[in-house]
Amino acid sequence: MEQHRQLTVVITGASSGVGLQAAKALSQRKEWHVVMACRDLEKTKNAAQSLGMAPDSYSIIHLDVASLDSVREFVQKFRATGRSLDALVCNAAIYMPLIKEPLRSPEGFELTVATNHLGHFLLCNLFLEDLKKSSAKPRLIILGTVTHNPKELGGKIPPRPDLGELKGFAEGFQAPITMIDGKKFEPVKAYKDSKVCNVLTMRELHRRYHESTGITFSSLYPGCVATTALFRNHYPLFQKLFPLFQKYITGGFVSEELAGERVAEVVADPAYSESGMYWSWGNRQKKEGKSFVQEVSSEASDDDKAERLWELSAKLVGLA
Repeated sequence: MEQHRQLTVVITGASSGVGLQAAKALSQRKEWHVVMACRDLEKTKNAAQSLGMAPDSYSIIHLDVASLDSVREFVQKFRATGRSLDALVCNAAIYMPLIKEPLRSPEGFELTVATNHLGHFLLCNLFLEDLKKSSAKPRLIILGTVTHNPKELGGKIPPRPDLGELKGFAEGFQAPITMIDGKKFEPVKAYKDSKVCNVLTMRELHRRYHESTGITFSSLYPGCVATTALFRNHYPLFQKLFPLFQKYITGGFVSEELAGERVAEVVADPAYSESGMYWSWGNRQKKEGKSFVQEVSSEASDDDKAERLWELSAKLVGLA
């Protein structure tokens, strides 16, 4: 049972992009074992091998975070391994800017919000028990994005996120409802809304559970990773030009590898043990790229909205 003394981190969406690079960075730290929680097991295995990750430094367990049943099954499968859970990284996300009609999750929710928020909301809640038992200083990290925040350059591009009065959630979030605010479907806004939910969820987890459990809850924006599979559903020309724009015009470009290392730091380094923080490296970082605590948007710091979102989300995922 020697191996189980290792610390274990679960990373969702670890088959590509920042999640994969974070998995690699943590797998290189001898004290960590990485559980890659992904939809496509074969793709994940090939990705890990192509990065030369040591076979005993990681394991792969199936998770489709858009499906609440899959989330519950994943938690059972993880517990069956007998490993401790010392960190959870909610990284998986989809972004589908070009679709005209909403896609639906197995439970009938709009797919972007189901994947980026609701599935992770359920996962965080189910894993609180496991994290509480960690003998280390457990951490729960939800990835953020600059686009959630209209105070930042990257967040000023319309449509702006707005959860409104959470009318869509209050009415059950099933067809014909497509948006959290109950208004007409806008795929880009759905993504931004889901990322506001991520920050609100992190802050509400901190408010509810940090003191009683000692778990550190945080979010981070690792910089603009313009090359990731997150943009796989965008125009080919955008996929080609966006990285160049970030590299040469805004100076905000960050490689997937560097972003992954930043996620690994927030998981493992003592400097990030403060709870309730939103860490950022800025969008036009200097070469040394120091992290700092970023102010979140007005909506993402609305405590009443955080509580209301929590209650409605709990009902939608069957926790209430």
